[in-house]
Amino acid sequence: MPRHFLSISDISKKELESVFKRASKLKAEKKAGRMRATLKGKSIGLVFEKLSTRTRVSFEVAINDLGANSLYLNPNDLQLGRGETISDTSKILSSYLDGVILRTYEQERLEEFAMSATVPVINALTDLEHPTQIVSDLFTLKEAGINLGKMKFAYIGDGNNVVNSFIGAAAMLGFRFSIAAPRGYEPDLKALSRTMPLGNSDIEIVNDPAKAASGADVLYTDVWVSMGQEKDAKKRKEIFRPYQLNNKLLSCAKKGALVMHCLPAHRGEEITNEVADGPNSIIFEQAENKLHAGKAILEMFMKG
Repeated sequence: MPRHFLSISDISKKELESVFKRASKLKAEKKAGRMRATLKGKSIGLVFEKLSTRTRVSFEVAINDLGANSLYLNPNDLQLGRGETISDTSKILSSYLDGVILRTYEQERLEEFAMSATVPVINALTDLEHPTQIVSDLFTLKEAGINLGKMKFAYIGDGNNVVNSFIGAAAMLGFRFSIAAPRGYEPDLKALSRTMPLGNSDIEIVNDPAKAASGADVLYTDVWVSMGQEKDAKKRKEIFRPYQLNNKLLSCAKKGALVMHCLPAHRGEEITNEVADGPNSIIFEQAENKLHAGKAILEMFMKG
């Protein structure tokens, strides 16, 4: 049976360290122009039911750099968009491809696809999780000299898929994780318990962003209105206004605390220009590292 990467809990701490080490080497090789075709001869499909810039481009370039062929497919290119079952689509694509990178809505939809697949499936985002993003973000922090196991990591904003995968990472690595979200917008720990262990981490969920940011080594935020939530945009922007990552909130964190955002950023909403472009920001390092971490993930799950 193929091994899939559907949740952050599908990778062990030891394997995560291996991905970091490999990503660092692949990054150095890319900079030096010495890339090796470790996936030569393979064909990998990207089935994206949600729009993407960074995840799509970084995976397509990663696949090309590793010597494989990539095929980008959206629902309009597939019978999946006209009523073909997930199971049938998965079986057919498995007979043509050596792996599938899937970006979709419900986690159950991803799991149903993987259940019928005979090739590895990688989660490129669902409404519940975004594991490849978190691997890339953690690699970025490690590269910046942060001790992952001892850091205080503060997330400010909506309890979304990024938060959910970071909860799993906190459970794995043991770092202190403080989440500040408005009432009613906290992460759903009950939903997460279905996909990942939650008992080994120091996690707090609060409604006060200053409390979460206090003493933090890292401040992280994301958009207030995710894909599929556009009809509630006006309401959400009003509710989340006190959760903006600005200089005042940054001053609550440790001196020199790093600022992260998985992008795209709605500047002037969840983050100010001063913070996004300030000396504490590593948001563009995050974006670049999706390429290098993505390569290491591809090798781990699709090289065999």
